[in-house]
Amino acid sequence: MRGSVSEEGRRWLEQAIEDLRWAKHLADAGGYHIACFLAQQVAEKALKAFIYAQGEEIVLGHSVERLCRAASRWEPAFSEAVKRWSVLDGYYVPTRYPNGLPDSIPAHVYTRDSAVSAVALAEDVVNFVRSKLAV
Repeated sequence: MRGSVSEEGRRWLEQAIEDLRWAKHLADAGGYHIACFLAQQVAEKALKAFIYAQGEEIVLGHSVERLCRAASRWEPAFSEAVKRWSVLDGYYVPTRYPNGLPDSIPAHVYTRDSAVSAVALAEDVVNFVRSKLAV
């Protein structure tokens, strides 16, 4: 059962923060493709946290870009941030499935640099949302 809108936002943000912890661990431990995917998930959950906290009942979709644009209805600064964060959408499918990459698999393609960069972007999203929700 859902609580208040602020509580729902906090729940989503709390999960994003927990997932961020694991994304950092994976980036350090060599699970680069999974760290990239999880970074996208962290950003998605943080953005949904913000939108839920505004009172939305249902927030659908996985696109960081689309969620940023939706969040900008309440906070225009999301419109500027989307330029940095939307790159995370590129990690949603090809980091998980071999047929998303020509002649290789995600475990062979993604590097430490890509994982560290993706996790840093995800952390930026979390920190931004946290500041807007005053959590």
